Amino acid sequence: QVQLVESGGGLVQPGGSLRLSCAASGSIFRINTMGWYRQAPGNQRELVAAITSGGGGGNYADSVKGRFTISGINSKNTTYLQMNSLKPEDTAVYYCYAILQISPLRRGNYWGQGTQVTVSS
Repeated sequence: QVQLVESGGGLVQPGGSLRLSCAASGSIFRINTMGWYRQAPGNQRELVAAITSGGGGGNYADSVKGRFTISGINSKNTTYLQMNSLKPEDTAVYYCYAILQISPLRRGNYWGQGTQVTVSS
């Protein structure tokens, strides 16, 4: 059983910052990728940021480049999304996801329950 648990959402004023965290736990052999999607009411779910276990700078949606930073996957199978200069259009439910292996030959996609981020004055 694999679980992804998110935290850190909330209400923030425009221009403010939030940090989301996502921790993966359970029977994990290896994590390949972790990242974040978001979904606003009436919109499709969109990729915000992702990072592979090899590190690197991460991949970002154009709309968040220069404002959001995803951390590498640490030894506790946790990644963070630092969100700065938040805008009202960043308001959405943010979902953590992971592509991981539960054994050398079994890989799948897993999702967290979502955390609400609201940017409003």
